[in-house]
Amino acid sequence: MLDKENSNKKKYFRIHIDEHDDTHENKKTESSEKTIEKTEIVEKRTIKEVFQDGLRQIIASLIILVIGFFLLNYSAYIKIFESKWNKFTGNEEISPLTEIAKIDSDNDDNGNLVYTQEVLELETKTSEKILQIPELDLELTPSDNRIIIPRINQNIPIIRVSSESLIARDWETLEDEMQEALQDGVVHYPGTSLPGQTGNTVITGHSSYFPWDSGRFKDVFALLHDLVQGDRIVIYYGQDKYIYEIKNIEVVLPEDIEVLKQSPNEKLTLITCTPVGTNLKRLIISAEPIAINGQSLEDQENKIKRS
Repeated sequence: MLDKENSNKKKYFRIHIDEHDDTHENKKTESSEKTIEKTEIVEKRTIKEVFQDGLRQIIASLIILVIGFFLLNYSAYIKIFESKWNKFTGNEEISPLTEIAKIDSDNDDNGNLVYTQEVLELETKTSEKILQIPELDLELTPSDNRIIIPRINQNIPIIRVSSESLIARDWETLEDEMQEALQDGVVHYPGTSLPGQTGNTVITGHSSYFPWDSGRFKDVFALLHDLVQGDRIVIYYGQDKYIYEIKNIEVVLPEDIEVLKQSPNEKLTLITCTPVGTNLKRLIISAEPIAINGQSLEDQENKIKRS
């Protein structure tokens, strides 16, 4: 009797195990089939959509890069946008600094000398003469050295940097000194001529700089691209007033140091980075002196010839 029960138990156990194995195998087979199906779907999607997905990622990266670029240079590009918008809408205003760039005499279309100072015709009665005398139109000379660019409405201090690092050829220290000086204005490049001297006077300034920089002059040359030939630039240096006229505008590579070289004649060179917000190239503005202390150099030469 016991032997029969044991035999039934063994038989039942064997049958139970066999059924369990079949179920496990079925599940394993189903799982494998699902894995194969998923793999086929992934393979089909990769082949069909990989280019589109890659293109989307590239576009998204470019958008983030552009947004980040404009956020870093927002103050400079706001000025550029306002300038272009005013030109487009015809709302450009003449800067009051234009008056500073005038000289005592200019030539008319026929080359004749035209004096801006008018002769005042006085009344005959003394009482009326007193009332007729106009207010004195005196120009105050700034106490510091400054550059004034009427076209872009800029009046900026000129900061000088020691030539010691240049003489020692310590370029890293020179760069640090110039970057520090640029926080307070534009910089007269050490080793170049001073205004009023024969040679090349080189002045450099930021077109844009990091927004977290503490300087107030990090985008003073952002609109330097708006200058055109014939525009005037005024420099106050050593209590003297020098007026220059732009003769040439060009873009060069940073390695082009020809713009820093001395010249046999007196000239002014302005340098800034371009495109705005990058360090790829340099915008070069070249100008020649036309007047000193309000008197035309041509007039001075004519007086010397007549004498």
